[in-house]
Amino acid sequence: MEKKPFVNLEQVKEIVKTYPTPFYLYDEKGLRENAKKVKEAFAWNPNFKEYFAVKATPNPYLLKIFKEYGIGCDCSSMTELMMAHSLGFSGEDIMFSSNATPASEFQYAREINATINLDDITHIEFLEKCASLPEVISCRFNPGGVFKMSNGIMDNPGDSKYGMTREQMFSAFKILKEKGVKHFGIHSFLASNTVTNEYYPKLAGILFELAKELKKEVGVHIAFINLSGGVGIPYTPDEEPNDIYAIGQGVKAEYERVLVPAGMGDVAIYTEMGRFMTGPYGCLVTQAIHEKHIHKEYIGCDACAVNLMRPAMYGAYHHITVLGKEDAPCNHKYDVTGSLCENNDKFAIDRMLPKIDIGDYLVLHDTGAHGFAMGYSYNGKLKSSELLLKEDGSIQMIRRAETPKDYFATFDFSDIIKDLI
Repeated sequence: MEKKPFVNLEQVKEIVKTYPTPFYLYDEKGLRENAKKVKEAFAWNPNFKEYFAVKATPNPYLLKIFKEYGIGCDCSSMTELMMAHSLGFSGEDIMFSSNATPASEFQYAREINATINLDDITHIEFLEKCASLPEVISCRFNPGGVFKMSNGIMDNPGDSKYGMTREQMFSAFKILKEKGVKHFGIHSFLASNTVTNEYYPKLAGILFELAKELKKEVGVHIAFINLSGGVGIPYTPDEEPNDIYAIGQGVKAEYERVLVPAGMGDVAIYTEMGRFMTGPYGCLVTQAIHEKHIHKEYIGCDACAVNLMRPAMYGAYHHITVLGKEDAPCNHKYDVTGSLCENNDKFAIDRMLPKIDIGDYLVLHDTGAHGFAMGYSYNGKLKSSELLLKEDGSIQMIRRAETPKDYFATFDFSDIIKDLI
């Protein structure tokens, strides 16, 4: 089975007349259709809200699209909070989930009335001292151990730095209640990029049972349960994509099994998906500019790990389409590389692809989340532009490419290289 890109060779040839490669391209039609599906899948819960994980794709143009569908922002840093607030997201539309949080970020979160999700029990006193405790607050739960499902071990929460133990959750809720907090949320993230419809329902069951016990033992009002992210996408062509409707119904079944009989049918369900929201609807377009024939066959691109570091950092797979050669036989084995002075700067290793010629355009699939956002500036490489393929087929630049002046801008306090600034 072959992945099909949402852009073709003719479109790319037209785009590069204005915007040179490499560039990120996002599919507005796909983003909008997916946002609608998520809302429909959880429509059974009247107060359901998706908080898009801004860290995945921190672009204000995309956040504005999601805002049209009532989607909020899951923020993890000062700049993400600032971006959300600047775009007109109100306090209740912003969830602040961070860890090892500086006081200034808690203070700003309180200023804009974002819903704070505490990562640790010690943060209660920290938040109270540096800002104040709100009437609505959430706590992050880490059950420890390994997280298993029918298809085996999914992840290892016991090795994760995030969240509170079960005992700490009960203590934290008691302390917060005594300090005047009125409404509580529970949040947890147990596995990353799961390609199974079982994950959210399994996690929901765990959190629903915990919520029921917390209400009974501590006497608190559980206002919402946040399933966080973890719903993944199929990076390889052989994987089946998640069915968000099946996932929504699975969570509903657990809700009716656990919460409704406990008199907790008013609990809102929140999600904080990033990868599922944007991953398949973004791609990195790059051009083959060199070939090398030594101990292996190499294709050198004008993009590098600065543009997409997931393969270098995780050994992550991103499918590659050679535009115009979609139907050609994949009978050449290549390492597809960038130009960094790092041997792990490879988008693919021993990948079977059609014969690639200099000047061919390559599409790296599923880079719409944790792609551009994870870029860095090693070797003084510059980040690319981000473009939006509009529903009418036109192209909108939603972030310009960096220039050398951007790279040197933090020396503006000095005249040591003033000719470059």
